[in-house]
Amino acid sequence: MSMEITVRHLGDVKFEAETRGHRVICDQPPANGGGDAGMTPPEFLLASLGTCAGFYAAQYLRTRSLQTGGLEITVSAEKATQPARLGSFRIDVFAPGLDPQHEEGLLRAVKACLIHHTLEHTPTIETAVHTGVLSAA
Repeated sequence: MSMEITVRHLGDVKFEAETRGHRVICDQPPANGGGDAGMTPPEFLLASLGTCAGFYAAQYLRTRSLQTGGLEITVSAEKATQPARLGSFRIDVFAPGLDPQHEEGLLRAVKACLIHHTLEHTPTIETAVHTGVLSAA
């Protein structure tokens, strides 16, 4: 299954990402020359990892008729250098009232998330620059 997102520059350091009729704004905080109108690219990456983990966690709980109320995921990352990147991630899953016998299964489910696997197994990234007149979309 192929996925595609179109990103349009809205001025300064603000961008709009669009796919399937959904739009989100990416911006920088004022300290980086932005208007703080949206999350930064690294924050979107954390959001992607966290929402994917949450999807798999909720799916695990639902298929076992376990409580999903109060399910919360937090994702944090530490920056690394040379090259500049996010060097480590931490996912914390909060499942209030979950019997400890399900902790291992929930952990396995969260680790099965597509984004988790993508970050663990370095994908190839092909980059191309196109110059000239853009065709109307």
